[in-house]
Amino acid sequence: MEALAALWQGLAVAVMPEHLAWAFAGCILGTAMGVLPGFAPSAAIAVLLPMSFHGDITATFIFFIAIACGGMYGGSTTSILLNSSGESASLVTAMEGKRMALNGRAGTALATAAIGSFIAGSLASGFVVWAGPWVADIANSVGPAELFMLMVMALGAVSAALGKSTLRGVTALFVGIALACVGLDAASGVERLTAGQTWLQDGMDVGLIAVGLFVLTPVLYGVMYDGPVRTTLHTVGPVRMERLDWKRSWRPWLRGTLIGTPLGCVPVGGIDMPTYISYASERYMVREQYRSEFGREGAIEGVAGPEAANNATVTAALVPLLAMGIPTSNTTAVMLGAFQNYGAHPGHQWFSVGHGLVWALIASLLIANLMLLVLNLPLVRVWTVLLRLPRPQLHAAMLVLATAGVYGLRQSVEDLLLLYAVGLAGVGMRRFDFPVTPLVIGLVLGPLAEMQLHQAVAVGHGSLTIFVQRPLALTLLILVVLLVVMPHLLQGWARRRMAQTRS
Repeated sequence: MEALAALWQGLAVAVMPEHLAWAFAGCILGTAMGVLPGFAPSAAIAVLLPMSFHGDITATFIFFIAIACGGMYGGSTTSILLNSSGESASLVTAMEGKRMALNGRAGTALATAAIGSFIAGSLASGFVVWAGPWVADIANSVGPAELFMLMVMALGAVSAALGKSTLRGVTALFVGIALACVGLDAASGVERLTAGQTWLQDGMDVGLIAVGLFVLTPVLYGVMYDGPVRTTLHTVGPVRMERLDWKRSWRPWLRGTLIGTPLGCVPVGGIDMPTYISYASERYMVREQYRSEFGREGAIEGVAGPEAANNATVTAALVPLLAMGIPTSNTTAVMLGAFQNYGAHPGHQWFSVGHGLVWALIASLLIANLMLLVLNLPLVRVWTVLLRLPRPQLHAAMLVLATAGVYGLRQSVEDLLLLYAVGLAGVGMRRFDFPVTPLVIGLVLGPLAEMQLHQAVAVGHGSLTIFVQRPLALTLLILVVLLVVMPHLLQGWARRRMAQTRS
């Protein structure tokens, strides 16, 4: 009952006219950025970070949450109509959505994605209302040793699960942690990794790194490697679902929500894993008479399930972000960096100290999902206009926005040089399959983990044995080792089994 009363108070804040205006603007901008091929919701939030530091924190984060929700729907539009998207999770939708479009059912696929996104987002928002305070209470009852190991587990899981190679993921993670160490040590005040440059004493700005990796990198990579892009769109047709479509979709919507919601709370595979699991489960559970549609005509279950899963995952990711200060995706990592720039530090205390802000943000999830349903069904043809924009002009506009935003923050030429250096480094990472997410999460979560490490060692009187003396900390340490080692053991076992089969 306390949670419902707090949610009602949050709704009273979220429905204030200025906050509704920010939510509306975020839905429009997030959907537009999601529609643009090659850009993700994290890019929209990153490019706006430098411009939002002087605004009201509640309005700013209602805006960011609406962008994140809108970006997922926009990505599905591009996947269905163009077989391309800024978010890799939306590419799962393209497996069946593109085939439906080829068979003249693009409108049905788009309607299925929109309604499924609304249902999954709303149900997952209810989960956030219930789980947020509960997770915060658990986090409040553990000490710094357990919190440090929990952050290490998050870092290790993200590094091991993302990308084609665990080594590349761990390398990207340590680069992010190294960047987080640049500047003055918060505990001792000692300069670290600044090379004597005074402008680096304040550390690496998370907003600048995010703009470089999520905005400049896609633009530069597209210019250097993608070449001219030909856009071939399919006729949308009526954006509606027939009775049979509803009958075939409601179970996948619920299954996708049940898959995406819990996996959104843990840093294992970002939002990609739940969508692939949902797609695989729908192929297995589909009725026999519709099984032949998968991979041929396009099965509506293959759109409904993954779309529900990725939206539930994005929504549920707010639980670890708000209750523990742990990001599980690029978007939540950028949002955590934005919180830190406002001097706010999400964690278990937020559900008591930051009570009003937290529940206003949770309430804005419900509002954003409703807005997106109302807006996107009639505006699908408007979004398709964005797919026809010339790519060179689009890239130029993104470069101008990114450069102006970063320069306007501190009017620093060094920041611009660093911005383009990060963008070029991101191109190299993308070229050689180094995942970006571990780097960003290492940069954002590194200082918080370091603070918990200092506190844990102080509690243990200078001894690191505190991490094996406390049962929960030891359990989390074992889980970290398993998360990193088990994939290699399983791969080795699979190779041996294959060799035995061949022999």
